[in-house]
Amino acid sequence: MKQEVFLPEDYRPAEDEPFMNDRQLEYFRRKLLDWKNELLAGSRDTIEGLQDNTRNIPDVADRASEETDRALELRTRDRQRKLVAKIDSALRRIEEGEYGYCEMTGDPISLKRLDARPIATMTLEAQERHERREKVHRDD
Repeated sequence: MKQEVFLPEDYRPAEDEPFMNDRQLEYFRRKLLDWKNELLAGSRDTIEGLQDNTRNIPDVADRASEETDRALELRTRDRQRKLVAKIDSALRRIEEGEYGYCEMTGDPISLKRLDARPIATMTLEAQERHERREKVHRDD
């Protein structure tokens, strides 16, 4: 069993410490778990809201407006469901010792990028190359 890592409340990963040391890994693990819990709580609220708001609205325009709102909410929740899968993948990479390294080049992903987007799997440069290739090969 892994030893618990002490992490001060105000801890932020710094460039002058060893990359992906125990404290950095714990910082990102907690950040990912908090984000996931927040998304799951929002999903529960949406489900409860949709169940509570099942009502018969006689006005056609009001009903259409409510259906549009529901569809938008469901689309948003679907995107968040996919985000939860990416968070789970990042947590798995932490456990496997692969977190923080680019899946294309093997280079370290900058701490700034990981702090802004903790599910990042590529360095900024590799991501840009990937997106340029995707744009060129996309069939429009």
